[in-house]
Amino acid sequence: MKIDIEELNSVQRKIRVELPPETVTSEFSRAYKNLGQRTRVKGFRVGKTPRSVLQGLYGDEIKGQVRSQLVEDSLGEAIKGRGLQIVSRPEIEANDPEEGRGFSFSAVFEVKPDVNVNDYSGVEVEKVRLSVSDAQVDEALRRLQESHARLEPVENRDVVKQGDFVTLDFEGSIAGKSFPGGKGENYLLEVGGGRALPQFESAVIGLKVGARETIQLTYPEDYPNREIAGKAVEFSLIVHEIKQKVLPTMDDEFAKDHGECASLDDLKASIRTRLENELERLQKEELKEQIVNRLIATHPVTPPPTMVERQTRYLMERYQNRVPGQARPESESPTSMEEIRKSMEARAMRQVQATLLVERISQLERIEVADKEVQERVDQLARAAGDKAKSVREMYSSSDARDELRAQITFDRTVNVLLERAKIKEVDPPVYKVDESGEKS
Repeated sequence: MKIDIEELNSVQRKIRVELPPETVTSEFSRAYKNLGQRTRVKGFRVGKTPRSVLQGLYGDEIKGQVRSQLVEDSLGEAIKGRGLQIVSRPEIEANDPEEGRGFSFSAVFEVKPDVNVNDYSGVEVEKVRLSVSDAQVDEALRRLQESHARLEPVENRDVVKQGDFVTLDFEGSIAGKSFPGGKGENYLLEVGGGRALPQFESAVIGLKVGARETIQLTYPEDYPNREIAGKAVEFSLIVHEIKQKVLPTMDDEFAKDHGECASLDDLKASIRTRLENELERLQKEELKEQIVNRLIATHPVTPPPTMVERQTRYLMERYQNRVPGQARPESESPTSMEEIRKSMEARAMRQVQATLLVERISQLERIEVADKEVQERVDQLARAAGDKAKSVREMYSSSDARDELRAQITFDRTVNVLLERAKIKEVDPPVYKVDESGEKS
């Protein structure tokens, strides 16, 4: 077998393979033998059909099989022998093989580029001096209090006020005709909570329990639902019940019941520790992001277009499926989706560059992930998935999925090593000045 490799550019190769006549003849013989053993031809016992008969019936089909097998075997051997890391499907050019004659073909494909990295230890990064403030602890405590609030009926009033929670029925119409999504029964609305159209929430204020009222409002021109954007809508409303939010008392009993702490002071200390741990985690992730950005800036690498396109498709799928079962907002026109794709493409480019650089560093540092560690991560993901654990295990049953998980673990471990060796400089947080117009500068 004769092999020639041409470097078309830094990530594209063209390989030419020539096979001798005897290799071609041997493959034809094997193909016809297999065909005869599994094909029944009238007038002949299985395995006894003359080759000339098989050739007359299946000649073209056999040529295609031989062509595919010769390309697959020899291309795989050539790629492995040259240590090429292919990232795209090869584009094959070849004629049909003929018995007794040599066979040649060419294949064009993309490969991972040669990545040279140096001075990756001791990367200089900046860590902003931050601490958890008393106000942040109080805010977290307030959110915990809010999460345990109760809704209790208002008994001394039957008129809706700002801040109330009301249960109501509504039915909307445009020029006397109903529209999809314009009707609701026993709908719980927080008046002023910002979950409904502001004009709708404002119109509910002053309504009386049990009295059917009609309100009119005009939807904004930029409303996501184009069917009602900019149109005047009439709603028929009836309020069934008014409730108010009642917050639990913040005392030692609250700390025992909802914070698993002996006292309110202990609960505050526990919240502070949790916030400090979260702050440390976020700062660590930001430092790792700085390291990756510095690597990309100091080690320019051109990633294969196929890898960038594959990652772009992945990011687009995640974006479009960000809310499962929800249709794409109508406001996302083809133009805006094109802009979103360009943004995702830029992100994909950076992510692939980072992957190639960190992968090379992991090789230099001999950072490897054992099969046992991959299985442990699968088990962790399955436990975290709860009732979807079976689906997670099925997803990672394939070798490709496990290889991707192994690569992700290797990436994380390598960046952690780089962080341990990084030169971290602590800096004060930026001070913002506010000009006369109220803008930060």
